Amino acid sequence: MNQDFDILIVGGGAAGFFSAINIVERNPKLKVAILERGKEVLSKVRISGGGRCNVTHACFEPNELVKFYPRGEKELRGPFHQFSSGDTIEWFEKHGVELKIEDDGRMFPVSNSSQTIIDCFLNASKKLGISILTGQSVQSIFNTEGSDGNYWKIETQTETYLAEKLILATGSNPKIWDLLHTFGHAIVTPVPSLFTFNIKDYRIKELPGIATQATVKVKDTKLESTGPLLITHWGMSGPAILKLSAWGARILHDKNYQFTIEVNWLNDIESEEAEMLLKELKQEHAKKTVAKKSPFEVQNRLWESLVLASGISNETKWADLSKIQLQNLANQLTKGLFQVNGKSTFKEEFVTAGGIDLKEINFKTMESKLHPNLYFAGEIVNIDAITGGFNFQNAWTSGFIVADAITN
Repeated sequence: MNQDFDILIVGGGAAGFFSAINIVERNPKLKVAILERGKEVLSKVRISGGGRCNVTHACFEPNELVKFYPRGEKELRGPFHQFSSGDTIEWFEKHGVELKIEDDGRMFPVSNSSQTIIDCFLNASKKLGISILTGQSVQSIFNTEGSDGNYWKIETQTETYLAEKLILATGSNPKIWDLLHTFGHAIVTPVPSLFTFNIKDYRIKELPGIATQATVKVKDTKLESTGPLLITHWGMSGPAILKLSAWGARILHDKNYQFTIEVNWLNDIESEEAEMLLKELKQEHAKKTVAKKSPFEVQNRLWESLVLASGISNETKWADLSKIQLQNLANQLTKGLFQVNGKSTFKEEFVTAGGIDLKEINFKTMESKLHPNLYFAGEIVNIDAITGGFNFQNAWTSGFIVADAITN
């Protein structure tokens, strides 16, 4: 038996719920359903930001906000003028959720719990009479002509649904991309976008847990990033690395995740300047042991490791450093080379670069240019951002624009 709705939303994640709630708030007469293939909805919201849900970022100028999107920068400019981070904060406050800004600009619920966001969505959906149908894995999508015009027919493994309008908010779902491909939509092949670097190197082997500011470049590319770098058991992570992985998603994929990075542990101090500073330290601290205490903003354990890697023993005093040793140390500090051999992705917070080709979407409405009454929200399209609440902001903005287009 067919189940009829005005609007069907495939995908019970952030973008799907945001679309549904905004549609019914504007037009309570519309009959709306969310189809979710899993047992529960909003699972990515639950685990995002370490279970705190990084809702958005405190960047309130649309022209600045777009710069955090390796793919989608140009296309999102218009949408962000319609619904941006400030609108997100206001929307959640209106729905009883207060957000706070952390030092790095990331925004979380004051409760520090993603459950607050989930409860907000579930309560609003219940109040508005939105049907939430779980365990509904879409098998086929048809665009059918009936006596009263076109409508969409969705078949899951157990049910058939009919709707006048269809919103796809399925995130990185290869099956849905395949179905869309049969509809003539071009799909940009997905590749991982946020990942950490696997590095086996004696200099960092004993240093997991150390975090420091650094500038990292990928050799033989223009990729460069500055920010906190975290040494882990399997290599390097932290914002500096994740930013590189987002901007370099395609390039690093093409290199099969085998490449060399150059790390400047002193950030903006180049090797010549570092060498001069080290010569001054040699005069000032002549009688002190080099390895004992870091004279820079580099943790002592990391400093000691880089000193040893420069061919300087644990007992060597500053006065005894040779010219070659000074040069070696300057190089280790400012242009240390590390071989990357593979990547690790966060299974839970998996983000991909790829999806529906942006040229086939009308960004004023998020409607398909190929099929009327077919809309897209969230990560199903070829848009992704660096870490920090930006991927969620894309979900809220696209969901809002879909709702606006459908109800106007």
